[in-house]
Amino acid sequence: MENKTVLRFEDVTFEYLHKKKILDEVSFNIKNGAKITLMGQNGAGKSTIFKLITGELKQKEGKIHFGNDVVIGTAKQVVDRSDLDLTIDEYYKKAFHEVPGNIGAQIANVMNAVNLNVPRDRKIRELSGGQQARLLLSYALIQDPDILLLDEPTNNLDDEGIDHLIQFLIMYNKTVLVISHEADFLNCFTDGVIYLDVFTHKIEQYVGDYYTVVEEIKNRIEREQRSNAQLEKQIKDRKEKANFFSHKGGKMRKLAKKMREEIEDAEDNLVDVRREDKSIKEFEIPAQDIVGKIVEINSVTIMKNHELITIPQEIILRKGDHLLVKGPNGIGKSTLLKKIVSGTAEGIQTIKDLKIGYYSQDFDNLDFDSVVFDFLQKTMADGTSTEDARRVAARFLITGDLMGRKISDLSEGQKGLLSMASLVLMQPGLLILDEPTNHINFRHLPVLAQAIDNFEGAFIMVSHMKEFLDQIKFNHFLELGKY
Repeated sequence: MENKTVLRFEDVTFEYLHKKKILDEVSFNIKNGAKITLMGQNGAGKSTIFKLITGELKQKEGKIHFGNDVVIGTAKQVVDRSDLDLTIDEYYKKAFHEVPGNIGAQIANVMNAVNLNVPRDRKIRELSGGQQARLLLSYALIQDPDILLLDEPTNNLDDEGIDHLIQFLIMYNKTVLVISHEADFLNCFTDGVIYLDVFTHKIEQYVGDYYTVVEEIKNRIEREQRSNAQLEKQIKDRKEKANFFSHKGGKMRKLAKKMREEIEDAEDNLVDVRREDKSIKEFEIPAQDIVGKIVEINSVTIMKNHELITIPQEIILRKGDHLLVKGPNGIGKSTLLKKIVSGTAEGIQTIKDLKIGYYSQDFDNLDFDSVVFDFLQKTMADGTSTEDARRVAARFLITGDLMGRKISDLSEGQKGLLSMASLVLMQPGLLILDEPTNHINFRHLPVLAQAIDNFEGAFIMVSHMKEFLDQIKFNHFLELGKY
């Protein structure tokens, strides 16, 4: 299959609702062994492309061609909630219609490939977010796919996990399509970009590493804007002259007619310059009026070599204090945060009547069966009105019919924005933020970082995204990996 086309979209059109197109006569082709980034605005159709490839969705028009006997493997963003109580062994076996005799060896091989070192009889819900991310990738690999689809594969991975994934993808000799918001990660291994435009529903295909393509797109937009500015000036001048000459007689009227024809040609030559999707508006998270030691950490419990050990600490957080918790996947960062939220963390005390705002990396604090607006109302602090809730939600692009939907129907990115909106309405004294950049569009991240950094209460954060952390000031650090 070397250098042969393994996937080709031919004039593919798709719409979720009648006359609401997502893709409009989209065509592109991908060669065997290519590493391609799917890039585009929110709602442009990146995940739709994946679902069309796997057959989960069916195009309205056009054709999708595959190479002979092509196998598709997908590493999803999150483990299905219905699978969380399966053991690791049971989960892998779901990948096969008929479980092969050497399944044990295959499981060992793919776990080794993604550096997942946990007992295979452990239930998935007991794994950390980073371990679940590795599990999702290895689940795709055990199917020996010719085309590997990766949807935000760095979510929840620590630095070591991301480095291992990059090395794996560089060495991987089959075709990869990836959706990710992390530019540095993408630039390390991709050799082409397919850009989906949410406004035109068309695609553009580029060759080159991620940063080269982004620069090419930026330069193209600037050229188109300059060209349009020149044409618009010409159009304005000619319209003024045509209006003047049209009131004259004889040859002048004919000249005015000719100039109007030239104006129409110039207007046809105006380029539909790409518009970008909206970013969330700047916001602040009001803090609970509270004084004293908000959090006092005397010890923490971590997982080391599959055993729990307790480490003495001396950390006190008051208003304005920022604590960054660091450590490798599986050491117990998320577990520590959850126990602080629930009040069950031994060796850690919080002040009485403290309101804790919690952003969970897997959104397990959200009631998926709840309607969005009802959920927001439940989180509102005293004195907050329904109008306040709607206004705050709108700042996070949660408007219109989204307010009446079940949380389970939202995209992962929308769930993340909903979680942030709830923190604003809650007015907490302590923020607990577990990978708050997961699933969030890169355009929103500077706004998010500014709001967190300006929070006047205390906060504890876990995040692997360096460029995000660089925008936030920390005065306390908990390095779990050094013990």
